[in-house]
Amino acid sequence: MDTILAAQLAKWHEDGEHQQIVDTLLEIPPGERDYGIISSLGRAYNNLERYEEGLEQFQQIAGEGQSDPLWHFRIGYSYYYLKRYEEASQAFGHAVALDPDDGDSARLLEWSWQKAAKEKLTSMRRELSRQRRDAEQAERAVPFEGMDLSAFWDDSDYALKEYVLEPPSDQLIASVEEELGYKLPASYIALMKQHNGGVPYNTCFPTEEATSWADDHVAITGIMGIGRDKQYSLCGELGSPFMIEEWGYPDIGVVICDCPSAGHDVIMLDYRYCGKDGEPEVIHVDQEDDYEITYLAPDFETFIRGLVNEEVFDTSEEDKEEDLSKVAQGRFSPLLTELCSRITEVEQLEFRIRAVCTRIVEEKGYFSFHADELSLLMYDVQFWLYTNAYPQPSREAYLEVYPSMIAFGGEFGQGGYAPGFVSDWLDRRIGEGRIVQTGGGLEFTEQARNEVIRQLEAAALNF
Repeated sequence: MDTILAAQLAKWHEDGEHQQIVDTLLEIPPGERDYGIISSLGRAYNNLERYEEGLEQFQQIAGEGQSDPLWHFRIGYSYYYLKRYEEASQAFGHAVALDPDDGDSARLLEWSWQKAAKEKLTSMRRELSRQRRDAEQAERAVPFEGMDLSAFWDDSDYALKEYVLEPPSDQLIASVEEELGYKLPASYIALMKQHNGGVPYNTCFPTEEATSWADDHVAITGIMGIGRDKQYSLCGELGSPFMIEEWGYPDIGVVICDCPSAGHDVIMLDYRYCGKDGEPEVIHVDQEDDYEITYLAPDFETFIRGLVNEEVFDTSEEDKEEDLSKVAQGRFSPLLTELCSRITEVEQLEFRIRAVCTRIVEEKGYFSFHADELSLLMYDVQFWLYTNAYPQPSREAYLEVYPSMIAFGGEFGQGGYAPGFVSDWLDRRIGEGRIVQTGGGLEFTEQARNEVIRQLEAAALNF
């Protein structure tokens, strides 16, 4: 690859112009594409989330790539997002062996190991839970036999308004099934004929692995009824088709429960292993973790019988105390430490950051940034710190580095974050004219930068 083309590709990559890279490189006849061109084309496909096409490119240069840690990283990246975790583990393992200082490969290697192990554990749990389910159902003649459903539903004004419908007719059930493209489980239909949608008293389901919600359970807000009239019904305004078509949830079944995250995770009926007319499993799907799937139960009735009250998992006071200690004493990440060291115009900067984060924990009960004013301030502070040290990053570059400051900051960290809140904050600041495109990337206006410093000092003084 000549140096002029290489420089142009680097510029497009930095600016997030990945389709431009693909279009340009595809104009080069296949016989004239060298190792660098093919590798760049595969990377662009990966960045466009066209991982199969990326994988095809990397496989073309597999022979030359064996000694290149970057090739192993890029093909591992394709495997990882295709959810082929065993192959991803092998690729990232080779990348780390060739370049032990490659932190990105090491991190993705660990994640691949974890997900591969989870798949094996899920397979074992699936088989055991099916055996247990079959034994229990052999003793029951009808769905939910022996279960007191009169004490199951919490018919608050909110539940009645947003969820509860009239019992479905057979005609409506057939119509909804046709729209969804799946046959609903007999146990689901039986429960909906008794009470068509609503909010149960017990809203938590135990898990054996951590999810975006908690280390040991998932939570639901309500169960969608069969119909279209309520927004939280199967085919309602915020029902299953909407969540699949608009939110990008996998088209593998039916969304049946919304969760407290307001759309960022859901409970689904999963028809992958039974076909569209079979008995689906119940899964949790996490939009914030690339639609990560966690197996919950072999069928809907088992899921309903397994729901427990949130009081079983109430560790809020302990969690709050732990997070208060974390924001008061936890070491800053290496990147955050570096960025703070470069600031000269604000005294006691570390104290001010800790003070604002302490206020966040006091108000929320845990250490996390959302869309409230103090969280918006901390998004601003991180952008100010980063752009002071590394001026004018591209949008893509900043969003990529963001987790290394606080979200995954180690001791002074949150252990995760919702990318949607960060991108929404950035869009908001750009829309307000506080962050502008200048030269090669983004930066605060001088007025906005001064306002961030003023707000940080004021928020800390109010602590």
